[in-house]
Amino acid sequence: MSWPQVTVNQVNQLQGETKEIERTVLYIGMGKTNAGKTVAVNTQSDFDALLGEADSPLKSNVKAAMLNSGQNWAGYVHVLAQDSEPEAWEDAVRAAQAVASVEGVVLVDDVSDKAPINAASSLRSELIAKYGRWVWFALAVQAPQAEETWAEYLERLSALQQGIAASAVQLVPRLWGNEPGVLVGRLCNRAVTIADSPARVATGALLELGSDTLPVDGIGVAVDLATLQALEKQRYSVPMWYPDYDGMYWSDGRTLDAEGGDYQVIEYLRTVDKAARRIRLQAIAKIADRSLNSTPSSIAAHQAYFAKTLRAMAISVQINGVTFPGEVKSPQDGDVTIVWKSATAVEVYMVVRPYECPKSITLSLLLDTSIEGVSA
Repeated sequence: MSWPQVTVNQVNQLQGETKEIERTVLYIGMGKTNAGKTVAVNTQSDFDALLGEADSPLKSNVKAAMLNSGQNWAGYVHVLAQDSEPEAWEDAVRAAQAVASVEGVVLVDDVSDKAPINAASSLRSELIAKYGRWVWFALAVQAPQAEETWAEYLERLSALQQGIAASAVQLVPRLWGNEPGVLVGRLCNRAVTIADSPARVATGALLELGSDTLPVDGIGVAVDLATLQALEKQRYSVPMWYPDYDGMYWSDGRTLDAEGGDYQVIEYLRTVDKAARRIRLQAIAKIADRSLNSTPSSIAAHQAYFAKTLRAMAISVQINGVTFPGEVKSPQDGDVTIVWKSATAVEVYMVVRPYECPKSITLSLLLDTSIEGVSA
């Protein structure tokens, strides 16, 4: 016989929302005010008070990011001391982890050799290993120097990126001055999803590039579309324009992924990073939970459980007959596979399907000169 009793348990099924890491970026650059500190910023921030009254690449790029992002922009800024060592920005990224969980890091001080590029790739792996944080990097690259022609500049930048495979790193030449901030602001714009390319024209023209005239090389020759196209082919992310179409736009969010890699453009990387962040939290909740087992009913239930993130990312909206797609396509049967390797180790495989994106459009016009008919 057992003693009469009633036990009431409150079961947490972890069905609530998770905080949004996406569209939150850490900006790093040299300055005098708040040196060595990581400060939070948003559209209401006084940049003169936070970053000093004098103009600087850090201040102008943060402003450009805000303007191109638009409503509800927010992020973090870490100010490096003027006499900082070249690798000080790496320590700044590590230090900022205590107060800022971000999806991206922007270094607005120009890089001129391969060391910072390789360091950024290593930092991503370090942050994933230590914190389970997937972070991409955008590194500013210096403009043509004194007496350097565009041809010589292309040769130098070709050598800079040559041989590097870093799918989470973008190189952004500062030809106009504020390109890193403009690009990242465009990526953080809430009028579009993280699955949209910065090349999207419907998002609007670029704002606050840094100069109202075309940049020139070391001998005074203005940049042309051929030079920008050549830079893009060398895996640099650059602005561009369309003849007879007003405004400046972006070419593509190129990364340094290897030729043929899945993540040669930033929108694919951001989409999979978002899925990874949320699925990780789902997996943590299932540690030592025996409801996840090898029985057919459990596998079917947990295929639906792990597909929850993809279903949420796939939500689309239809307005006036026009469909605005979600971040990914809806998961299909078989897109989530659960394999038990032993009695205590299970592996989950998931397929993320991005939407197609028209970056090259070909139009063909046919002329019909036939006579349609003769009246009786």
